[in-house]
Amino acid sequence: MLTRRQALIGAVAATGTAAGLASPLTAAAAPAGPLAHAPYAAGQGVPETLAEIAAPGQLVAAAEFPLDFVSVSWTGPKGGGVYRLEHNGRWGAWRPLVTGDADGRTQADPAGPANRLALFGAQKASRYEVKPPPLAENVLIVALNTTDGPLGVSSLSVSTSFATADCAFVNRAGWGADETLRFNPDGTERYPQAYFPVQALTVHHTAGDSLGPDHAATIRAIYYTHTITRDFGDIGYHLLIDPNGVVYEGRWSGEDGLPVFRSPLGDVPHMSNAAHAVGFNAANVGVSLLGDFTGRQPAAAQRRSLVKVLAALAKLCKVDPLGTVNYVNPISGATRTVAAISGHRDWNSTACPGDAFYPQLPSVRQEVARALRRR
Repeated sequence: MLTRRQALIGAVAATGTAAGLASPLTAAAAPAGPLAHAPYAAGQGVPETLAEIAAPGQLVAAAEFPLDFVSVSWTGPKGGGVYRLEHNGRWGAWRPLVTGDADGRTQADPAGPANRLALFGAQKASRYEVKPPPLAENVLIVALNTTDGPLGVSSLSVSTSFATADCAFVNRAGWGADETLRFNPDGTERYPQAYFPVQALTVHHTAGDSLGPDHAATIRAIYYTHTITRDFGDIGYHLLIDPNGVVYEGRWSGEDGLPVFRSPLGDVPHMSNAAHAVGFNAANVGVSLLGDFTGRQPAAAQRRSLVKVLAALAKLCKVDPLGTVNYVNPISGATRTVAAISGHRDWNSTACPGDAFYPQLPSVRQEVARALRRR
């Protein structure tokens, strides 16, 4: 049975907490469709993959009462948000979130980010789907029924600290993860879940001659070999990035639809323990580039997405991208002093993430730091 919090989160990456729910909401998966390798643009068609990584991402909810109106409020950028409505089991076209004359700033912080409000009629819709603008903060979605008896209200408050613009995102269902592989014949998990506050971020490459034209198929192959052949219990990495810059959800992290982490995030986000750096997995997020970078560099789009992913993680987990961490494994007590954003070879005896790319990590850290300063 879904908890209220889980019910507020769609099948794509999102996290939220219920605030004053007058009636329960139920989650619904985004419709399946071909994977898109580009972010959406305001006023254009929206691909089924995310235009940004995680919260709030794509929010799908259904109220028990017919919807008359839905309001979306947030602080931050004005444009780029979209919504659509479902009537009689069919989704309508995507429409822009148009803000009204309520835009402004709080009296307490007149120089702060602008407060935005978009109110749209729902015409008795059964469900709504909202994509707030990339980098929106303090998102509040309120569904209203103002015509049938007493006022019906349901609200959703969303944390958007893990938001990264311009990256297409594919969750596990999107790349075709066979979730039965994670379980033993008796129904127990091969690798039971454990969660820890993040101390470090580690960059990998998948190496070898494993990169074919169908990147989702490559992810499935890695998933099988990690889960079954190598007995990792699941894919070893938390996130993977293909040459087009598309980001894929890796390690299973729970039922809430939020990649990498356990929901709610809270002040100290807890990541799902994975299997990417032997002896140093706990509290260490692994991000892997598809490809072998022993003698060449990642594609430009792939590197751009890596920087954006690392910036999102660093912001969320309060990791200094230019800093050094004195890592302590919360399970074994093993220690290591490494760069906060490190390469796999900084943890284990390996050439990963490749002789050509590893020397680029200092400049990647600088790019991440610049991205954070722009936020």
